[in-house]
Amino acid sequence: MPARVDRDERRRDVAEAVWRVLATGGFPALSIRAVAAEMGATTGLVTHWFGSRDDLVDHALGLLHERTDASLGEHADLRTRLLAVLPTTTEGAELSRIWVGFWGLALADPALGAREAARYERWRSWLRPHVGSEDAIDLLTSSVHGLVVQALFDPGRFPPARLEQLLDALLATLASTVAAGDITHA
Repeated sequence: MPARVDRDERRRDVAEAVWRVLATGGFPALSIRAVAAEMGATTGLVTHWFGSRDDLVDHALGLLHERTDASLGEHADLRTRLLAVLPTTTEGAELSRIWVGFWGLALADPALGAREAARYERWRSWLRPHVGSEDAIDLLTSSVHGLVVQALFDPGRFPPARLEQLLDALLATLASTVAAGDITHA
């Protein structure tokens, strides 16, 4: 049985090295050699678990989904969930940087692009009971992502307190627009 624990631990070690490479260099830096160097191990050890860079990317995407889902939790409240998407903590900024870095890969690779489109559809499905209108969902999604990108590029202008303030303004504006019937597309 100890061999199983060692295998599980080694796989976790490799996964953590993958995450550290992503956190410092994003998806462009992700390679078998970079993960091995991060671990202080041989490339052979990494290829034992991941045969190619595509395997590493697939695994990294799984880690990204897991960590994102964990950060969002089961927030039933729209504001709390949206706030969890914004880079208001060190961990949140790290997740956001990695997601934004992934978009370039997803745009260049149709299979990854399809996975990203499916992820957005799951996000929209979660928003539907809270927002209702498809136009409002699209406006909210694109606005929150805009705040993420702005905060990553200009954290001095978009510190956590300002992100929260802007989110509240966005939600208030959206609520009044939907209530006024200006956004009605269902």
